[in-house]
Amino acid sequence: MQPDEWIGLERPEREKSEEESLASLHPFMREWFRRHFSQLTPPQTHSFGLISEGKNVIITAPTGSGKTLSAFASILSDLFRMGEAGELIDGVHCIYVSPLKALDNDLHRNLLVPLHEVREIAREHGVELPEVRIAVRTGDVSQREKERQRRQPPHILITTPESIAVMLNAPKFVQHLSTVRWVVVDEIHELANNKRGVHLALSLERLEAQIGRGFQRIGMGATLYPLEEAARYLVGYYDDERPRPCTLVDASWYKPLDLQVISPVKDIVRVNAARLNEALYRTIHRLIRTHSTTLLFTNTRSGTERVVYHLKEKWPNFYTDETIGAHHGSLSRDIRLDIEGRLKEGRLKAVVSSTSLELGIDIGYIDLVVQIGSPKSVTRAVQRIGRSGHRFGDTAKGRVIVLDRDDLVECAVMLRCAKSQLLDEMDLPFGCLDILAQHLVGMSLVKRWGVKEALSVIKRAYPYHQLEERDLKALLRYLAGHHASLEDRKVYGKLWFEEDEGFFGRRGRYTRIIYYLNLGAIPDEVRVDVYRYNDKAYIGGIEEGFLERLRPGDVFVLGGTMYRFRYARGMRCFVENAPKGSVPTIPAWFSEMLPLSYGMAGRIREFRGEMRRRLDGGESEEVLTEWLLGHFPIERGAAEAIYRYFMEQYRFTHGEIPDRDELLVEETEDLEGRKYCVFHALFGRRVNEALSRAIAIIASDILGSNVGVILSDNGFALHLPRERELNLEMLLDGLKGCDLERLLKENIRRTELMKRRFRHCAARSFLVLRNYKGYRISVNRQQMGAQTLLNVTERIDPEFPVLKETYREILDDVMDIGRARMLVEDLRDGGLRLCRIHTDVPSPFAHNLILLGEADVVLMEDRKKRLLELYRAVMKRIQI
Repeated sequence: MQPDEWIGLERPEREKSEEESLASLHPFMREWFRRHFSQLTPPQTHSFGLISEGKNVIITAPTGSGKTLSAFASILSDLFRMGEAGELIDGVHCIYVSPLKALDNDLHRNLLVPLHEVREIAREHGVELPEVRIAVRTGDVSQREKERQRRQPPHILITTPESIAVMLNAPKFVQHLSTVRWVVVDEIHELANNKRGVHLALSLERLEAQIGRGFQRIGMGATLYPLEEAARYLVGYYDDERPRPCTLVDASWYKPLDLQVISPVKDIVRVNAARLNEALYRTIHRLIRTHSTTLLFTNTRSGTERVVYHLKEKWPNFYTDETIGAHHGSLSRDIRLDIEGRLKEGRLKAVVSSTSLELGIDIGYIDLVVQIGSPKSVTRAVQRIGRSGHRFGDTAKGRVIVLDRDDLVECAVMLRCAKSQLLDEMDLPFGCLDILAQHLVGMSLVKRWGVKEALSVIKRAYPYHQLEERDLKALLRYLAGHHASLEDRKVYGKLWFEEDEGFFGRRGRYTRIIYYLNLGAIPDEVRVDVYRYNDKAYIGGIEEGFLERLRPGDVFVLGGTMYRFRYARGMRCFVENAPKGSVPTIPAWFSEMLPLSYGMAGRIREFRGEMRRRLDGGESEEVLTEWLLGHFPIERGAAEAIYRYFMEQYRFTHGEIPDRDELLVEETEDLEGRKYCVFHALFGRRVNEALSRAIAIIASDILGSNVGVILSDNGFALHLPRERELNLEMLLDGLKGCDLERLLKENIRRTELMKRRFRHCAARSFLVLRNYKGYRISVNRQQMGAQTLLNVTERIDPEFPVLKETYREILDDVMDIGRARMLVEDLRDGGLRLCRIHTDVPSPFAHNLILLGEADVVLMEDRKKRLLELYRAVMKRIQI
């Protein structure tokens, strides 16, 4: 084995032969395989032997590569061996966990085939194998079915992270988990990057503590990078803090990729909105018509509905309810299942989805994936395009349609990264105190725990390996009701804690009910009603994710009118008409935008640097266009458009195209004379969130008035008062010298982002209940209660666990303060060069960003018209 830097991680020395791999299976299972498949897939060849040897294994391989059987063939073989030997006792022997109930149902259907047919093969040989039972246990399963499982437990249990946490505290069922030998975690990338994955990691350690021994862990995913990090998440640590071993099976790139970026028109800039829209739908229709089954992805649910509507409207004889469908999370379960079923049966010509069909739900054969607009990360692009070519040996075919020049550059670089096997890194949350609070309550229901014993179990989970005892004790004090001011607000203890003795345990007869009805990592979210402040007239509704981004004074467009945010109370938002000349600081669709990843942003910066070097070297349009065509999966028209975009920026700014190690700051005015300070900061949305807030705070202090911020993936801009001059040297010195975390914390405290995220963390921590004695508590009541408790907990201790977790979530998960801090340090130390320019109109790279702040740019036609005006202003000055 080749050792990894992380002790305990290893890769197979060689790929075993097909015969060697099949030899590890039970003879009847081996025969079933030979009858159904002409050859093993790469992940199967690697994994059969490893899993049969009892090793922890993590497998990354494309959709349609047989990952499921890679994991389960050896498990089924062992279960059949146990059955043949009379050793298959009642109890759960294998747990399969996935993030989606639909994946659970798929696996159940798919495993029933070998479970039935292998027994038939055994009968042909005169052997009667006992039944290997399999069942699904999620929140959708009826009480009657759960009772049946309690009486006769399945040998293979299919479930979700939340349901495992419930089972660990189900006295009548948990005894059946004592026989667990295998845990299979599917779609790890979808779990590990959020708090559901943190929840699962703790549940697995609690399960091991409960049964008193280890079990084999098997993880799967199509886009796991780095694979070592996914393995650490899966296996965690021993009690003595040694990492558990894991073997890495990387078969992620054997599937060929056929990728191309498409522009529906030759000149994206000068075409009007109507022609661009018409060309977009003609392109989509041509792609669908020339393929058997097409899966289209948009980046928003509203976009999904819009595409389906317009295709039906333009070609009513071709697109009907029988040939095309929409699939997203806002649709009912029955509608989604109907679409999935008809897609799998090949009865649909096309399905349009937002994110709901990204994961490995079995949807049959797709021969083309079309992505409309940038998917914002290489990993997401590969995940989506990988849904095509579902059979082993097929090519995954994807076409990305772009509608503006920034998207064109972004997607060209993104698809090159995909072909070069460069994915975005996983970004795991660590030390989430709200999830830990849930598990402490659950642990207390099982037995009396010593604090050090509990800490040892918790620290075995990779996301909690750095947990400090003082944080654990602070949580226990809160959960035990040691703060009288919380009892005054009817927040009572959920467990008892004797701090001097160092023990905690169960308290109160309702605690188990509270645990069952309130656990989980996904917060309740609803639409927020918007009212005019002065007369309380109802205006409309916004998403809570949009409200989170609003600060008093922020301006946004709703129903074609500009409003200025005043405050929110509960789930009501109060606004006033914005003064004439105001600039929107938050785009109306901001909450739906997928964020550009930090890694992808860095690769675009590298591309910009390469283009700058080539232009500095005097390369002609012909040479540069040929280089683009030779290195990026784009059409000639797209290559020419990229060349023109960069050449315009290059000539207009006299060569200032920012590269990887440069921050370009542009002081400019739009065509209406409004002043902006544009930061061409291609660092990804989360980093830009942190940097833009900090810079706006410092700028506001310098100017003595609030400064509006316009934020995008490609940078951010300060909207400055016309009559004031901003001292940029003072601004940047303030940024270099500040304590970024303290500055942001002070700014965040009075924001809606803090209030909303505190409610989420409070609900996960059982500080605010979502359900009490079987009654749902409205989100409005939860929010009102959370806002009161926010003030109470601040008076108790600024480091109160729920407060501490709220700040951690905002700074680490919503923003990316770690990387933002590194960039500030690089700026201070000279690792990131600063370049300043003054322009009388915005440079081409700033156009899309400036347009976000245009008050009258609401419709696509307005946007295209204003872009053309900015373009003409630039061209006039460089005389191309």
